[in-house]
Amino acid sequence: MSVPPWLLQRLEAVGAAVPFRTYMEWVLHDPLHGAYGAGRLRIGPAGDFATAPSLGQDFAALLAPQLAEWLTALAAGTGPLALVEAGPGEGSLALQLAEALVAGWPQLAQRLELVLVEPNEGMAARQRALLHDCPLPCRWASFAELAASPLRGVVLAHEVLDALAVERIEWDGALWRQQVVALHEGPGAELSLRLEPGEPLEPAAAAQLEPLGLLPPAPQRPSGWCSELHPGLAPWLAECAAAVAEGQLLVIDYALEAWRYYAPQRSGGTLMAYRGQQASGDPLLEPGAWDLTAHLCIESVDAAAASSGWLPLGQCRQGQALLALGLAERLHGLQQEAPAELASVLARREALLRLVDPVALGDFRWLAYGRGVAPELPRFSREPGSLPPATG
Repeated sequence: MSVPPWLLQRLEAVGAAVPFRTYMEWVLHDPLHGAYGAGRLRIGPAGDFATAPSLGQDFAALLAPQLAEWLTALAAGTGPLALVEAGPGEGSLALQLAEALVAGWPQLAQRLELVLVEPNEGMAARQRALLHDCPLPCRWASFAELAASPLRGVVLAHEVLDALAVERIEWDGALWRQQVVALHEGPGAELSLRLEPGEPLEPAAAAQLEPLGLLPPAPQRPSGWCSELHPGLAPWLAECAAAVAEGQLLVIDYALEAWRYYAPQRSGGTLMAYRGQQASGDPLLEPGAWDLTAHLCIESVDAAAASSGWLPLGQCRQGQALLALGLAERLHGLQQEAPAELASVLARREALLRLVDPVALGDFRWLAYGRGVAPELPRFSREPGSLPPATG
């Protein structure tokens, strides 16, 4: 595969090879050439990949009661409240939640502002266009800017932490090595990209593998076995924590327990590329034109959250969460729709079922953390029968 001139120039300037983490940061977040940084990727059923909010309003309507419960508890204090979405994509979830909160909790909404944390200007431009008539006061800010006056509210990270650049590690039979992206010269002097084992991990980095079950290496892991580490989690969670004086963080993403993530049979890790509703296991395809994503390791998220002062509140799979928030009642309610709306009803039913399908979006994990709040079990992880149905 050909190497884009911009990437070729960068690689040649640093010795023809960089750690995979650097490569992933470049191809996703470079403001001119990155898939997100340049605003090249499109999210939705007709775009590069679909997300829960891109399937319709129901996901936001089901999520809104959980956010409202948290925000209402915070409203016992004085001053403004904030709903913060990090990495808001197209902005559709932010808009849908704003509309649901204004409609369902108008008094709460009077004290509420919407804050979007978007590091990529290409995506922020699309968000501003969509949110031009948002029913809540709306602004864009970085975590560093918010930290100057920490807020009270809820931070939502929906499919954002999986876009943080990961480190790839490879076992060579004797040592763990950092995987690099290197220029490779073919027989005809043509240049291409190749994944190669680089330098051995430093002792401090290698020590971090033990709690993940990677030290000592299992004999079932052959030479060439590789996976991902998530060095971006700790700084991201620390920056987020510095911006929040009191409130909750809800992470919604693909995530696995360490014993599943680093199982010997998962010999290639979880890294995937997406474009035009197609998936590929090759992260070197058309750099800057594909989304790259890796699952989260739950233990890694928990450890990084704890080191940043976040208290774990609870977690579960998305299917369980949405059922607890009233998805079954919402499905039942579709049966009362007028026959003339059959096409719309069927489309909504299909979208709702996709949200809880364990082989589709239902296997997402919802991970909740808090700062300065009581360690109460989230609404979404309680028993479904103990809650009134979601409204909206």
